Amino acid sequence: MFVLMRALTYAVLFIGLVLVYLPSRVLVWAGVNSPAHTGGAQSAGIALASLGAAIALWCVGAFIALGKGTPAPFDPPRRLVVGGPYRFVRNPMYWGAMLVIAGGALYYESVALAAFGGAFLLVAHLFVLVYEEPTLRRNFGPAYAAYCGRVERWWPHLAPR
Repeated sequence: MFVLMRALTYAVLFIGLVLVYLPSRVLVWAGVNSPAHTGGAQSAGIALASLGAAIALWCVGAFIALGKGTPAPFDPPRRLVVGGPYRFVRNPMYWGAMLVIAGGALYYESVALAAFGGAFLLVAHLFVLVYEEPTLRRNFGPAYAAYCGRVERWWPHLAPR
C-alpha cells in the first residue's frame, strides 16, 4: 500500500508539473486561448492526450505491480520492469507524456506547445542516456543488457520480441 501511495504522489507531481503547469505557462506565454470551437484538431487532440494519459498510468501501474517501486529516480523500482508497456518499448512513460503534450498542441493548435513537446523529448532523451540507462545497467546488470537487446529504446514494436 505504501508503494502505491509513493507512486501516486510521484505521478501527480510529474503530471502536474510537466503535463499541466509547464504547458499552461507555455500557452500563456504564447498568448494562446481556449479554442472558440471544437473541430477535428480538438477531437484529435483529446484522443491523443487520452491515449498518452492511459499509457502513462499503465506505466505507473507496472512500476508498482512489477517493480515494487515508483518511476521516480529518487525512489526507483526494486525489480527490473520489463512487462506491461515496457515489453514494447523501453521508455513508454515518455511516449505517454509526449502524446499528452502533442494532444494539447493539437487541441490548442499551438506551435509553441508543439515546440515544448520537442524540447521535452530532447531533455528526456538526454536524461535517458546520461542517467537512466547507466543507472539501470549498474543496478540490474546482465538482465538489463538482455532487455536492451530485445526492446528498442524509443521505437515500439507491437509484438514483443
